[in-house]
Amino acid sequence: MKQGKESITSTDDLAFFQRVASGGSLTAVARELGLSLAAVSKRLTVLEQRLGVQLVRRTTRRLDLTPEGQLYLEGARPILRQLEELESAVAQRQPILRGRLQINASFGFGRRHIAPLLSAFAAAHPHLELSLQLSAQPVSLQDASVDIDLRFGEPPDSRLVAHRLLDNPRVLCASPAYLERAGTPTDVAQLAQHNCIVLRQYESDYAVWRFSQDGKEFSQKVSGTLSSNDGEVAMRLALDGHGLILRSRWDVQKHVQSGELIALLTDYEAPRADLYAVYQHRRHVPPRFLAFIRHLAAGLSERLG
Repeated sequence: MKQGKESITSTDDLAFFQRVASGGSLTAVARELGLSLAAVSKRLTVLEQRLGVQLVRRTTRRLDLTPEGQLYLEGARPILRQLEELESAVAQRQPILRGRLQINASFGFGRRHIAPLLSAFAAAHPHLELSLQLSAQPVSLQDASVDIDLRFGEPPDSRLVAHRLLDNPRVLCASPAYLERAGTPTDVAQLAQHNCIVLRQYESDYAVWRFSQDGKEFSQKVSGTLSSNDGEVAMRLALDGHGLILRSRWDVQKHVQSGELIALLTDYEAPRADLYAVYQHRRHVPPRFLAFIRHLAAGLSERLG
């Protein structure tokens, strides 16, 4: 009996320490677990005493793992993932979704579209613990704090599982006021003569805009007096008549439909930015993963077409 109790406690300790490592601070972990800071600190101390090593170097601002702590974390992850897969396999036929699901999405798209769909999913599955974090770029799924990453563009890592949720071509456009003032480009080369609002994201070659037509590739280095690393800022600048913008369809379609922006070079095609739900490959995919992905696919199709 004592041996079984120690085994359960050890598994709980693995999950607890994984949260400590991904939380960044004991205060964040305490907030996440709904415990006092003193209780979390004491539990970590008890764990270190049980193992006989220091796992974490504590400072006032952050936590740093010791080599022993890093070893413990790396060993914990596959054990916890295997346990999760086992529980998932056993629970496949249960109609009630349970467990924890952590999602990452980009700021603008996450606020505008993922958050409302997450809210609806939470209402339908009240036994799930859901978390949505927003970031400026895709995250590494080696980080145990993220289960599903919603990212634009097909992931280059073939070891990841990617479900396409939304077809999302990019659209070149500008406001009627800008086009009246500067003229309308009729081919890719003419973009060099225009004020282009460039978006500096993901360390990409943001100053070169690429297109294709009838199997031929066209690229043009663009420049302008305005740039930003935030898509909503760049969109506002285009709506205010400052220049051309190359943005995802989801971001511009309502403005094109209203006439606030005019789609340009529509006989050319820019590289696509389709939306994918990405997660690490595993033998048994938890039902909550697939249910949420199906929910997103249906909801985004209804919202964005």
